[in-house]
Amino acid sequence: SAAPAPGAAADAASPHEGDPVDSRQIVVTAELFFRNRTEDPNPIVSYDLEYFQRFEPVSVGEMLKRLPGVTFTSDVLEYDGAQVRGLPPGFTQILINGRRAPGGGADRSFFVDRIPAELIERIEIVRAPRADQPSEGVAGTINIVTKESFAFDGGSARLGALINEDGAVRPSAALAYAGRIGDATSYWAAVNYQERRNPKDKISLRFGDEVPEGSDHLHEEFDNLERQSDVRDGTDISGNAELTTRIGEARLRVAGLFVDTDRDEDETSLTFEGEELELDEVGIERERIEQQTYALTADGSLPLGGGAIEFAAGWSAFRDGTLVEVDEGDSLDEAELVQRETLDIADDQFSATLSYAFGPEHVRFKFGGDFLRAERDGANHVFEIEDGEEDEVTPPGSIFAIRETRYDPYALVTLQPAAGLTIDAGARYEITRRRVTSDGGGASYDEESLNPSIHLRYAPTASDQFRVSFARTVRRPDYDLISPYRQEETPGDEDETIGNPELRNQRAWGVDLGYERRLWGNGIFGANLFYRDISDLIELIATGEDPANGEAGQVYQPRNIGEGQTWGVELDFSAPLSVIGLPDTGLFANYTYLDSETRDPFTGDERRFNNQPHHIYNIGFIQTLESIDASFGASLSGRSRALESNFDETVELNYEPDLEAFIEQRIGENFVLRFTAQNLLNRAKRETFRVYDGDSLEEILANRASGDLDEFERENERAGRLFQVTLRAAF
Repeated sequence: SAAPAPGAAADAASPHEGDPVDSRQIVVTAELFFRNRTEDPNPIVSYDLEYFQRFEPVSVGEMLKRLPGVTFTSDVLEYDGAQVRGLPPGFTQILINGRRAPGGGADRSFFVDRIPAELIERIEIVRAPRADQPSEGVAGTINIVTKESFAFDGGSARLGALINEDGAVRPSAALAYAGRIGDATSYWAAVNYQERRNPKDKISLRFGDEVPEGSDHLHEEFDNLERQSDVRDGTDISGNAELTTRIGEARLRVAGLFVDTDRDEDETSLTFEGEELELDEVGIERERIEQQTYALTADGSLPLGGGAIEFAAGWSAFRDGTLVEVDEGDSLDEAELVQRETLDIADDQFSATLSYAFGPEHVRFKFGGDFLRAERDGANHVFEIEDGEEDEVTPPGSIFAIRETRYDPYALVTLQPAAGLTIDAGARYEITRRRVTSDGGGASYDEESLNPSIHLRYAPTASDQFRVSFARTVRRPDYDLISPYRQEETPGDEDETIGNPELRNQRAWGVDLGYERRLWGNGIFGANLFYRDISDLIELIATGEDPANGEAGQVYQPRNIGEGQTWGVELDFSAPLSVIGLPDTGLFANYTYLDSETRDPFTGDERRFNNQPHHIYNIGFIQTLESIDASFGASLSGRSRALESNFDETVELNYEPDLEAFIEQRIGENFVLRFTAQNLLNRAKRETFRVYDGDSLEEILANRASGDLDEFERENERAGRLFQVTLRAAF
């Protein structure tokens, strides 16, 4: 089925209406589900909830890990900052129902593990945007579509429990109902309660120089060994509701969403030294996180003069209140509070859209504009504690306010000059007005950007379609880089870094070439080639000034001086094996090859973008046993190693493969009992750190060039297996 385009505005979130589906056909079903075949002119891959449901994902992050080209650089069993095409999370735009989601991250990213999977109708990856869609996804855009009132009829309920390998149990429950009031109005409401726990163990071996694999505390270069217990325990309460009504050909929809998260993170680190591994130091960190996400939206359409007016308005907000306390000592009994840090973030976004589309079917015009007002207020207080005395050491600029206003008019034309051929061409003119103030100063910045796009879709047969896309996209600068304050001891101990409010957007020209073929009914195969040429990358440079504190280092400031390119191939396959007489067996697989080139701002060496792997893959199957109303399946995913280069260290990152599986038993027409298991291979995350030291950046880089290591570290992390029991009911 064709997925709606996730642009900003009513068109972005306009319902894809049809006859409502009885909830029993979705909750309790033996049917196999595969990737959707979309008919949009620009490249979009779309997956309904049913594609993921049998593996019982807890969050959107767990859904995304199975999609082509998406990876994470997170701890084991954590899926927060999505990296589309392996680029850093800030290069990926996250939308909820076609509208930008505030997330609280300094790089403007959004942690997708905060949105429960229970609220989701489908996930779309927009590989290249149209003119009526936001231009911020250099790597791509993930559009999270919540469940829609018109799509369902009836109710569903869920009871479940997450069971860690150590026996700890965390319950979950959900309730949802969709119905109609007369023929013209539909409604939907859902609530979800979910507890989550992730206990991890880390072991770090540190040496004074590089040592062979397998070296332990008996090696002559051994420095210390750290054992860390890290337990993350949280509760999510969420809900969404929607009401859609029609008056003739006009439509109006109002919707709301909330997610409330309380999470405790407790780390205990024990450091041992010497051949006898005697306890040398203890560190305890307690982090208490309270986060809320809210959204209220309204959108609709109204026929007028042979065309249609579409409109939308919305408010979305993010609140973050975090407290971090650190204890240190020679032993657990002697550990005392030495530091306290508080973080308070308030993000609010107000958006509005108005557009008019008209023209005959083969020549459609659309003109419109998007408005966005983004407000962020933040306060990060730091206190050091000695002998019970508290001393505030909050750096300048840690209390700030950012106001960003955007006006984005756009125009596009959609042509159908021949059967099966669609051409979509347009341009989006983005006008940005930004004001940054803090206790360290204030500044304003204005920017305007023209972002054209053209997309061609050709479907010579009912089973085949080709796409060619060309579009300009942008990435806006990180919030912490545009705050105009002077930060000491960064990047080197004797250096200073000054924020730059006049940073421009990082821009990219992109090309996508794609092919899709329908296979054996509802199966599909897709291939896509992409290339991005990115300019105005933000990098630190030396200004030539002397530090204000009189140190011998240099003053650095972020500037738009870099450039880079990234390219790759994305393949995906999902289909029933009907062609060989196995219609109850479904296979799904995807593989992405990635590469890139940029110049390291510190060393001048050519390298890939940080943490971009060459290979990302997923493969799995689902087998339905209709004779006993049961199904089972498994999924294996993984990625190749990646490298990260910072001015004073390099990090080599490796993940072992991740295996998950499920088995389900359908009970009549209304119930399904499902048992799922994650991390069956008890995968490890392995990092190798090479650390260089010096009093200034110049000295650090000189040591790096000569290979003079200050520390060599190998870290190994595991989280154990995770099991889940779920009972779902439809009514």
